[in-house]
Amino acid sequence: MSSSDTQTTFQDSPHHREFEYKAKPGWQMLPIVLGILLMIPLWILFAVTLPALAPLFVALIPLSIISAIVAACGFQAVPPNGSRVLLLFGEYKGTLRTSGFYWVNPFYSKRKVSLRVRNFETGSSTSPEQKNKEGVVTKPKSRTAGKPSKVNDRDGNPVEISAVVVWKVVDTAEAMFEVDDYENYVEVQSEAALRSLATRYPYDSHEDESEVSLRGSTDEISDQLRHDIEARLEKAGVHVLEARISHLAYAPEIAAAMLQRQQAGAVVAARTRIVDGAVGMVEMALDHLNREDIVDLTDEQRAALVSNLLVVLCGDRHTQPVIQTGA
Repeated sequence: MSSSDTQTTFQDSPHHREFEYKAKPGWQMLPIVLGILLMIPLWILFAVTLPALAPLFVALIPLSIISAIVAACGFQAVPPNGSRVLLLFGEYKGTLRTSGFYWVNPFYSKRKVSLRVRNFETGSSTSPEQKNKEGVVTKPKSRTAGKPSKVNDRDGNPVEISAVVVWKVVDTAEAMFEVDDYENYVEVQSEAALRSLATRYPYDSHEDESEVSLRGSTDEISDQLRHDIEARLEKAGVHVLEARISHLAYAPEIAAAMLQRQQAGAVVAARTRIVDGAVGMVEMALDHLNREDIVDLTDEQRAALVSNLLVVLCGDRHTQPVIQTGA
């Protein structure tokens, strides 16, 4: 088969969309099933009292028992925020989404799909439940704590990052039939979207404060992460309610160096502000002396005054003034 034939076959594969199944109320069918069971003693009584028709009534006894058992298999209870995906010999027949007690075709296969809001942290792993030979659960399903993923940001710096994703199933048919395991699909695709996002943005914006960064633009990064995960999970019938960064840090091997860089940047920013303020104060002092005609300074005296004021205002230690007493 050529590549074009393979592509055409894939595109022509059916896409399942959810539709609601109209089931009968279970309370309407329950009296009928109970009535079939109550007929069994009558068949036994008729077989004893009417010997001529005994073979007929004897045949009705197992038929009634089988009919009652098969009909009872059609009863289905749907809890709140739960659903049942119905299949008939592999064909999708609809989904029960409304909570209640129903009766459906006993030959339907019923698969549970939870509609509750769920969340997980990227980097965590899930261990399935374990059962013994009798079917008793010996170890319940559990999830380990999330482990941050190590990835390089846009500038090539290794960072550790993890996120919390809140999601729910909105299309049960897509969740069941479009992907193999929708829960594992959500976890894997969320991890991939988080790694892709981390490589597109820098950890921090050192020069341009308006630049979007992982640390400084929390809301923008969260919205973009949710959008990226939503786009990946659209085919699985899953809606992402929220996605937020839960852990963000430099990798241990560069954490000390990056801390020094941040400290140096903070010192430079503080010194820049101090110098700007000092120059403004010196300018204000000179203007005030000239405006009030307090003293007439020469160019050399003006330069000396500016130098002394800048030293006093910009120094990181207290200055020791030297007072000139001579002429």
